Amino acid sequence: MNLIEKVKSHSSKWIKTKGEEFHNFYWQYGYGSFSISPKHIDVVVQYIKNQEEHHKKVSFKDEYRKFLKEYDIDFDERYVWD
Repeated sequence: MNLIEKVKSHSSKWIKTKGEEFHNFYWQYGYGSFSISPKHIDVVVQYIKNQEEHHKKVSFKDEYRKFLKEYDIDFDERYVWD
């Protein structure tokens, strides 16, 4: 089992112990993984804290597409979303 599969499996089991509202939680099939410079950790932490509010203005899909294009990552829409 690879690292991502383990993280998804264990975190799914854990979150389901946190209340009935998480009973049907599941991860999507795929995943994306990106690294950041240690000097940008504070920016990422703030992004995560404000993610819910941020995605009221910009959808996750639009933001993800922009990120992939900005870093010149080839992708096919047929395989990006579940």
